[in-house]
Amino acid sequence: MNPILLLAIAALWLYVLGVFRRAELYAWRFLWGSMGLFILLMVGVRPWLTRPLARYVCAMAGVIGRLSGTFTAYFKYGILYIPVEESSITLQVDFECSGVIEIMAFLSLLAFFNVYRTSEKVLVGLMGFAYIMVCNALRIAIICLSVHLLGMDAYYVMHTFVGRIVFYLFSVWLYFYVFTKPQVVQMKVGHFSYELPKSDS
Repeated sequence: MNPILLLAIAALWLYVLGVFRRAELYAWRFLWGSMGLFILLMVGVRPWLTRPLARYVCAMAGVIGRLSGTFTAYFKYGILYIPVEESSITLQVDFECSGVIEIMAFLSLLAFFNVYRTSEKVLVGLMGFAYIMVCNALRIAIICLSVHLLGMDAYYVMHTFVGRIVFYLFSVWLYFYVFTKPQVVQMKVGHFSYELPKSDS
């Protein structure tokens, strides 16, 4: 995208964000802010971040491959080499498998989630970033292990269904502990609490 157009869109986004803040429309500010930031990150940052993320995810998955002796990772190319029976297959970690979309979505939501202070958002953001990377690497390792053990016929099912289900289950756990639990604790709805009751001693 043209940099001038991107800056104009960012300026409009910031202006509307300020309007929502002054009007104290916090729900709209959260929606506009998180969606706008996600789009800006995907347009402005994603092209620069996808390749490095893909390489590091590949390298992390390769640790499991090296320990199990089932597949090999080539960091420079973001490629996984998997021996299958008497042949072999190479898988490239591309845009979809890099985890960049999930990371951008998580950081965009976190940036406008007002339960945390700024310092806490930075810490939670870094931890969430690392968590998503590890979970994505684990998903890819599961796919590679399955292809090595079960053959090429397992690739489609493992990549399209099983791997994604595993990754999204891990994502649900992350979103629960980062977004849902802190908000419920802060709101103190009814008698519901995540905290253990204090003893009377």
